[in-house]
Amino acid sequence: MDRRNFLRVVGAAGAAGATGMTGSDLLAAAKEDRDQYGILVDLTRCAGCRMCELACAEANGLPDPDWSDDHSYDRKREPTDKQWSAINRYETSRGEVFVKQQCMHCLEPACAAACLTKAMLKTEEGPVVWREDKCMGCRYCMLSCPFDVPKFEYDSPVPKIQKCRMCWEKLADGGVPACVENCPNDALAFGKRSELLELARQRIYGGPGEYVSHIYGEHEAGGTGVLYISPVPFDELGFRTDLDTTSYPELTRDFLTSVPMVLILWPAMLFGIWQATRSTDSDGAVESSES
Repeated sequence: MDRRNFLRVVGAAGAAGATGMTGSDLLAAAKEDRDQYGILVDLTRCAGCRMCELACAEANGLPDPDWSDDHSYDRKREPTDKQWSAINRYETSRGEVFVKQQCMHCLEPACAAACLTKAMLKTEEGPVVWREDKCMGCRYCMLSCPFDVPKFEYDSPVPKIQKCRMCWEKLADGGVPACVENCPNDALAFGKRSELLELARQRIYGGPGEYVSHIYGEHEAGGTGVLYISPVPFDELGFRTDLDTTSYPELTRDFLTSVPMVLILWPAMLFGIWQATRSTDSDGAVESSES
């Protein structure tokens, strides 16, 4: 495990200790229902039209993507605090391939395991969402995510953590994610993860030569809710291919039983200091108003 991944594991482990949960507790909670909702991205069908970007922005009250830039594909674009989904173009061994990038909605998300206050939540439906009213601003979720997805609003006086929510509210009303609903080429499919894996296998084995025999997200980082199938190996498309098949919360299980307790209790102490400071500030504000 390299230094970067070790830091992610430590972040998740510290949070688990602070909340009184063991690695086994985290795993048991995450594995109760692994057949979550998800999205299958078929990269052989994506034409790079960016309609998913526009639909995401409209559905979530985000600024419209910049359509005035004719050279948007000349640089690598990533999801930001103002744009939760981004399309990139790659020159590959089989020509141009367009790749949609957003939160992967892991089955056992490191961001949720690392969150001291459960502001980052793995929902029963599958999407991983951020809850503003519970966030203390520690940004452990950003450190822990193996895909570098959560983004912090550094230029806002009241900053939030921003990321794709897989249109969780629409799902609760029986709808589908806006990006899936508005894709004109059927490059995106929505449904139960088990059904999406079956669909992916049907396409791979039903179209010899069209796809590489690899479903990205089936096992990476313990499995993800967003899955990909591709005409070329994923290392040609900027995907992380160095990820373990074990989830980061599961990696913390042995860590929690072997490290000194001071390392586990340190996040809890920081959280207590934050709460005490907030309480003191509130008391001071009250005294000031009374005087």
